[in-house]
Amino acid sequence: MRFVLVGAVEGSRIALEALLSKDMVPSLVITLPPEAADRHSDFADLTTPALKAGSAVFHATNINAEATLEAVRATAPDLILVLGWSQICRQAFRDIPRLGVIGFHPAALPRLRGRGVIPWTILLDEKTTGSSLFWIDEGMDSGDIILQRLFPLAPDETARSLYAKHVGNLAEMVPEAVALATEGRAPRIEQDHTLASYCAKRVAEDGLIDWSHPAAEILRLIRAVGDPYPGAFSLRDGRPIHIDAARTFADSFRYIGLAGQVQAHTTEGFTVMCGDRQCIEVTAWRGTDGRRPAVHSKMGS
Repeated sequence: MRFVLVGAVEGSRIALEALLSKDMVPSLVITLPPEAADRHSDFADLTTPALKAGSAVFHATNINAEATLEAVRATAPDLILVLGWSQICRQAFRDIPRLGVIGFHPAALPRLRGRGVIPWTILLDEKTTGSSLFWIDEGMDSGDIILQRLFPLAPDETARSLYAKHVGNLAEMVPEAVALATEGRAPRIEQDHTLASYCAKRVAEDGLIDWSHPAAEILRLIRAVGDPYPGAFSLRDGRPIHIDAARTFADSFRYIGLAGQVQAHTTEGFTVMCGDRQCIEVTAWRGTDGRRPAVHSKMGS
């Protein structure tokens, strides 16, 4: 079985390591060049482990460019794995491998197709999600399912903890899918397209906190867009202050103030009033040189 792996993020690297541990060595690894690393907040180097394992490496920024297609055709692959690449694979690319192209999606397809899926899963307060391997077709995450693992979300799920769960599944599922494809037994389970939903792309600016929202929503945003993503943030004197961790503040009832106003300093951080008159306690933050904002100062200004 000759296969190509395409990817450029932490999950891509862990999938590659899982394959190599099973003596499944890609004939070619396609990844981003180092100068394009800023395309992904969770960029990971695949070049070094791929070359060490004996795989050829091709650096690309466009999976559908003719030079990329030529590099793939030269390997005559039976299968292509696209694991952590944000571009749509067009027909010319999908036509190259004998068996097809397999993709990974961090959701229980057909729900939550599209972009920014891990943050959206937490923002939607989903109770259950799933990791899906599927045959890539002309649509957006619409191809037949090969393998899918469902699991519950923890009440305090963060982007990092959810990312880790998906990557753990990916490391187990990808070698299994390659083995099934090698044996000619890889499933093709059609998705129920009537149940499909679509997530819009998210950008760093979407992490701006609106302090007029309820405390529970703000805490959910902080959990949803943190590491490995850019993070939730507010403004203080026109400069960003990133909030990496926060929690419910039990003594909210003691404070009277405005939404976004710092109410008190605590042993571990500071408290901020939210739109429902509940406070959150910020326990990890970046910006302001590590200093707490002044009591009674306003965040978001």
